[in-house]
Order: sequence, then structure tokens, then C-alpha cells
Amino acid sequence: MRKQIAAANWKMNLTIHQAKELAENIINAPIDLKPDQLVVLGVPFPYLAPIQKVVGDKAGFYVAAQNLSNKKNGAFTGEVSAEMLQSLGIQYVIIGHSERREYYNETNGVLAEKLNIALEYGLTPIFCCGEPLYIREEERQNAFVAEQLKESLYHLSAEDVSKIVIAYEPIWAIGTGKTASSEQAQEIQAFIRSELTTKYGAEVSESIPVLYGGSVKANNAVELFGQKDVDGGLVGGASLIATEFIAIINSLKA
Repeated sequence: MRKQIAAANWKMNLTIHQAKELAENIINAPIDLKPDQLVVLGVPFPYLAPIQKVVGDKAGFYVAAQNLSNKKNGAFTGEVSAEMLQSLGIQYVIIGHSERREYYNETNGVLAEKLNIALEYGLTPIFCCGEPLYIREEERQNAFVAEQLKESLYHLSAEDVSKIVIAYEPIWAIGTGKTASSEQAQEIQAFIRSELTTKYGAEVSESIPVLYGGSVKANNAVELFGQKDVDGGLVGGASLIATEFIAIINSLKA
């Protein structure tokens, strides 16, 4: 059975005190994770080690970086390498979030390089894809997402691509309060899986978790996660509120 994942993306928010308090509230909450369920906290770079310490060896809980460099090392001031993350014991990294694409001009080619280096250092990428509003309005979302997959993923072997988590995020639903309907989420996530099946075969595609990311909240998580091809969520704003995120975790498919 595919992993069911509740992944938090705290983005550029919280002080270290607030971050520790939030993590502690989540870690200490009455959450009964099944063997195929896990929680990933995507925290700002300065908080990786402190939050890793809070999480400790709590079963099913992990810390993720929100980004990494496409370079191994060198004179790249302000960048963070895969090796640095590995040395901290970090196991997950978010790659290709729409904000990185939009604000920092990260192309599909650059993201392919980031995937390569993450996998080389044993990190599990949470690879984000998804369309902006004008693409959705023109009903070209399938072709748009297919191109993202092709240019960033399809150079990978079946073995390597099976190590990746995919997060579909309709950009028009991030931070806007708009949410794709459960039917819309299922439709495009089934399409993503069908594209992976065409490229890598059913066995590989059926093993890859595909998350939904776009205004996931406690009051819509059960319906979204109940869809056949929705394997959890990449959660932004709601992950900053302990009670909300705990309810989202508890909404994962049993």
C-alpha cells in the first residue's frame, strides 16, 4: 500500500520559540499513525536541527528542508547543499514548490538537477507540480503538468523515481482560500499517475504517493484524502496551527 503522508510547509514563518512550541504540540498530540502513514514537517533552514531534536525518534515523524541547492558545494553564498542536509540527518526535502518557481525562477531543468543531487545523497524529494489559474481556465492543466513531469522526472530510472513523493498543487488555490474540489483533485492526480504508468509501468506508479497541496484544512481534508489517488497533503497555512494540522493528520486514509 502507498504511504499516506501529511506534510507541513511552514514557509518563512515563526520564531524559533514558536516553531519549537508548534512541533512539540504536534509531537505530543494523541495521533495514532498506522504503519503506512507518516508526518513530515517542512521547516525553515535555521530550524532544521532544533526541530529534528524535538521530533527525536518519534515513529512516523520526520523533518524536511524546504529547498536545496542544485550544486554540491562551493562558492554559492546563502545556499544549502544536499550534503549539509544529509549531515543533519534530514531525510526529506521539498523541491519545486510553486513559490520557488515563481519568485526565484526555478525551471524544470534546474529542478531536475535538484532531484538528482537529492537522490544522490539519500534524501527523499517531495516534488511539487501544478498549474497557475490561467492554465486551468484554458483547460490546459493536464498538458502543463505532463510537461513538468517530463522535463524534471523522466530522465530518472524507475528505481529512482520510485523514491520520490509527488505533490500536486494547483497554484490558484495556494493561500487564496480557494480549493480544488475533491473531484478536481482526484481527476488530475489520477492523470499524474496515468502518466507515470505510461513512462514507468503500473507497479512503479502505484507505489508513488501523490499528495494534494492547495488550501488543505481540517474541514476539507477527509473528503480530499478520501479520493483514490490522493495520498495525503502538502499543507501550508493550516500547518502553522497545531489543532488544524493534527486534525489533518488524523484525516489520512486508514
